[in-house]
Parts: sequence; structure tokens; C-alpha cells
Amino acid sequence: MIGIDIASIDRIKNMYEKFGIKAYERFLDEEEIALIKRVETAAGFWAAKEAASKAIGTGIGKECSFHDLKIKKKKNGAPKLKYSKALQKKYKIKKTYLSITHDQGVAIAVVHNIKK
Repeated sequence: MIGIDIASIDRIKNMYEKFGIKAYERFLDEEEIALIKRVETAAGFWAAKEAASKAIGTGIGKECSFHDLKIKKKKNGAPKLKYSKALQKKYKIKKTYLSITHDQGVAIAVVHNIKK
């Protein structure tokens, strides 16, 4: 399955300016927050988690929360995404590919899952 999402960088910036670190804690854990050096990255992570939830067909909500999805960086700096063990099992996810880009005030992410 494939999921895609677009996020406004200004929306994430305004959220951070209004609520501070609590804004990031809404959708990121401590390790993910440590990776954020620019608001574009945070917007990309938001889009990535939304895209991942769409790739399993649920969207963010009761069945799949932002915190069921973890983003890390590979040695070369590329992002990688992991579903919680429960979601991996339920949706039979063998491998996940993630691509994030940002330009002109938006961040876009695409997630492709390979099933077992």
C-alpha cells in the first residue's frame, strides 16, 4: 500500500510558536524531536506519519496514533519509518519505504509498505 500527505510548514511553525515543545510532543517522541533542527523537518515528519497511517488505510485516529509510528535517520541521513509491532503484525508489514521533501512552504511525504 502507498500513502501520501502534504503539510503546511507555516502551520507547523505557528503551532510551535503558540505551544512550544508541547506542539512537537503531540506527534513526536524525544528521539524524533532531537532530530528536528528546522521547522521544515518537523513538517516533513508530520506528513510522513500521516502518509504512513494512510498507507495502512486508517488515517491518524483510534487505530493508529502518531506515537505508533517512529521516524529515525539512516547513517546517510535518509529518513526511515517503523510501525509499532502491533500495527506491523495486524497489517502484515514486511518493509516500509519513506520519502520526504519540502519546498515552497509545504512538506510532502510518501510511504510505501511491502506486505509479508
